[in-house]
Order: sequence, then structure tokens, then C-alpha cells
Amino acid sequence: MRVIIQRVKSSQVTVNGETIGKIGRGLNLLVGIADTDTDAELDWMVRKCLELRLFPDEEGGDRWQKSVQEINGELLVVSQFTLYGDCRKGRRPSFDRSASPQTAEDSYNSFVKKLHASGLNIETGKFGAMMQVSIENDGPVTLLLEREAT
Repeated sequence: MRVIIQRVKSSQVTVNGETIGKIGRGLNLLVGIADTDTDAELDWMVRKCLELRLFPDEEGGDRWQKSVQEINGELLVVSQFTLYGDCRKGRRPSFDRSASPQTAEDSYNSFVKKLHASGLNIETGKFGAMMQVSIENDGPVTLLLEREAT
């Protein structure tokens, strides 16, 4: 499983010109599911996304003091199978490691459900749709989280 995690001031996703998910301060998560991912990878990734200290404290001191949970932030979760695009050979990416569409959708929905258990506001894109994502990156802070099945 791969997640691009971005600290944002705001973020939104639109489909066919309609805004379907919108958040203020929090995290934008671009989520890629591998064909080998299990609940163990999903659980690990949920904990990481919710507990990573990516936000400053109230006094504006240490820039990496609080988690999204501690600031009562919001999350925008967008599926992105292209995170498993392999560009090492040829001129066209290979997506051999990406989960099948049905498996990926089931895992993505499970990931979102697990995030909802945090009590934070969770917004999403539309799985499989052509989406436009607007991200006001804060910092900028952008990290790649990866967890492979063991």
C-alpha cells in the first residue's frame, strides 16, 4: 500500500465539475492499493496517517508536534492507482502491481471506514472516476508512506 500524505490548508476533489469532497486544515491522502495488500497493511497505514506528527503546536513553535487527530483536522482521501505505475521499462507505465479494480475498491472502502472510526471529518473522491484534485499544500509537507505485505 502506498499513500502520498500532504499537510494542507485546504483540499477538494471535483467530478464532472461538481465538488464531491472538500476539507479545511488537515491531510490530503492519495491512496494506491497493491495486489498483495491485506488488512494488516490497511491497519498500519490508518495508524500512521492518524498519528504522524505533522502539525505545529498552538504557539507556532515546533512544526512537527501534533497529529491530525490532536488538531481535530480533516482528511480528504482519494484513490490513485497510478501510485503503482512502474516506469522503469519502455515509455508506458506498467500497473502490474496494482490491485484489480474490484479488490482495490474494496480495500479503499475498508481504509476509509477505518479512518472514519477516528471521529474526524473524512471526505473522499469517487473511486474509478476521472477527478480533479485541488490541494493547498501547507509547508509544503508531502511524504510517501509505504507498507508492503509481509
